[in-house]
Amino acid sequence: MTAPRLSIIIPACNEEARIGGCLRSILDQGGVADGALQVVAVPNGCRDDTAGVARGFAADFARRGWSIDVVELATGGKLAALNAGDDRARASARLYLDADIVLGPYLIARLLTALDRPGAVYAGARLQVAPTASGVSRRYARFWQSLPFITRGVSGAGLFAVNAAGRARWGRFPAIIADDAFVRGQFAPSERVLVDATYSWPISEGFGALVRVRGRQDDGMRELARLHPELMGNFTDRPDRAEIRRLAAADPLGFATYAGVNLATRLRRQRGGWVRNR
Repeated sequence: MTAPRLSIIIPACNEEARIGGCLRSILDQGGVADGALQVVAVPNGCRDDTAGVARGFAADFARRGWSIDVVELATGGKLAALNAGDDRARASARLYLDADIVLGPYLIARLLTALDRPGAVYAGARLQVAPTASGVSRRYARFWQSLPFITRGVSGAGLFAVNAAGRARWGRFPAIIADDAFVRGQFAPSERVLVDATYSWPISEGFGALVRVRGRQDDGMRELARLHPELMGNFTDRPDRAEIRRLAAADPLGFATYAGVNLATRLRRQRGGWVRNR
């Protein structure tokens, strides 16, 4: 069997309602040759039919000349799922994709072009927050999307790709909260490529959920700084106070929501603990 050009690894826990949209968006990609893709879906600790939904796409992938492997894990855990996906992957280039992401047209073709260059490459696309039911989430997302790591950088939230030299930067995924930041920190800003394509990323619904997720993100970055301080110099796209003031003036209501979530996050941390869920 000819090796694919790209293995797409999708960890999924109780994503029966969402993984179908993700897989359909892969099938709808243009500009990708037959045999170029291998999808590895890794349902882990699921109490629903995530695995069955993923297996239901096998014939559709075969018609495009691509393959889909479903690797079920009895115990939940994203890091174990990522490592299991890597163990099954047949391509040296990898795309790591959350199961609730929907890809825009030609995204994979443009990632493949970006990865096909000498040296280590970390590639991503332009994040667009999916429509929300909550006004709080809508205001938070509007301001969050104006921050420099989204507007000028390659955020890697829910989607990032690496070529073979890039994947060689680390071994197995370690037991760490911020797996995406761990990978992003392996690459200098000059090694990151933002392709001209979009993807849809869902944000948490409601104030309480935003606070829980923001707390997890903050804890993840603190843990990363403690365990891997050598990576922190590659996070250069954080806004300074002058930029925050400018962004706040442009969207005061969005800033107020964003600041309120940050304040509640700090207060909750003082009372203890975080729940690791969206």
